[in-house]
Amino acid sequence: PGEEGGGVEGEGEAPEMMGGVSDISSRIIAAVREDYPDNPVTLEREELIGPRIGKELQRRAIYAVLLGMAAILIYISFRFDFRFAVGAVIALFHDVLITVGIFSILNKEITIPVIAAVLTVVGYSINDSIVVSDRIRENIRTMRREAFDSMVNVSINQTLSRTVITSLTTLIVLFALFFFGGAVIHDFAFALLIGVLVGTYSSVFIVAPIVVEWEHVRPARRERKR
Repeated sequence: PGEEGGGVEGEGEAPEMMGGVSDISSRIIAAVREDYPDNPVTLEREELIGPRIGKELQRRAIYAVLLGMAAILIYISFRFDFRFAVGAVIALFHDVLITVGIFSILNKEITIPVIAAVLTVVGYSINDSIVVSDRIRENIRTMRREAFDSMVNVSINQTLSRTVITSLTTLIVLFALFFFGGAVIHDFAFALLIGVLVGTYSSVFIVAPIVVEWEHVRPARRERKR
């Protein structure tokens, strides 16, 4: 029987070492094909990553995430309010940290598809945060007589069904990719599964509470200034 999900990994300190790893990988594949002539081996993916390439990839990934968060902070500050922007960026940082942290705990490799998944999570999470923030902003105008805490609670309840239904439909697709998509996109789908779950939680339980706390702190600051 054939084997799925197998891999040969190697890190080299110099181009010669990386070339040696490539030769070893080729010999292993040739040997497996010889031992199983009726079940040929298909090489799905081959990556040779040395220390320099790995560090460069890590640096660019961090820059991409930070640049995305900075752009989101500026956009939401302009489109909504700075307090909404702060809550959204903290929620994004929370989502990225948990996603990468789970990969680290499980000792999984951070590959280019995983980085792409993390950036996708950032976009998905900010979409949920904007939906909640937009409803809060609308209700600030229409529910002026209500206490701010109550108004935010109403806003969350109004958007909760949409958030849950959207996340559930997305998770169904991601579970299909995770279980039936094959080894090539396994980590990509796994990162998205974590990110969507955490992003759904953060848009409700992080963004809105930060906005409420910000609203409570502002009058206290005014009182201290007086």
